Amino acid sequence: MRWSPPPASRTPRSEPMQPILASSCARATSAAEARYRIDRPIEPRRGARVVALDDRAATLVRRAALQPWNAARFFTLAAGVPALEEDGYADIALHGTDATHSRLSQEIVDADVFVMVATTDADADAAEAIGRACAAHGIMTAGLVRGDRAEVDHAVATLRPYARVLLVTRDDQDLTEVLTALRA
Repeated sequence: MRWSPPPASRTPRSEPMQPILASSCARATSAAEARYRIDRPIEPRRGARVVALDDRAATLVRRAALQPWNAARFFTLAAGVPALEEDGYADIALHGTDATHSRLSQEIVDADVFVMVATTDADADAAEAIGRACAAHGIMTAGLVRGDRAEVDHAVATLRPYARVLLVTRDDQDLTEVLTALRA
């Protein structure tokens, strides 16, 4: 079946066209609506904290730390340093990829998101400490588990209760993609 134009006997519209009314966006630019605008600048990000929960995850975190970031800081778990109780959560020791030492209680003050990175051997106590501290301070948590699905069941089970967002991936670049999306 071929298309054919409508018959010529059809008469054009005799009624005048209605002008398009101003949209709600245009009305919002009026002086009366402008008084409801927020005129303060958006608060800048305080910073992302990225913590490796096992040795293989530390390699991913160190590699990501080499890239330029806004206010992100990168950590591994400090070995052999006991956790101290602080406000109902364990105050774990952190070792910065820039050779600094810190504690969870110090880093949580200036953070707006914590990203926990794990592979197959995620430290459950550290994940719990970070998750509880972030919940107590209203800070978003995310988890990234790197590895084949069959190998990472323990890490996923470890992070699931403490990460509001959890990504299981096989791609090493996903950590930098997540941090870029978070404007870290």
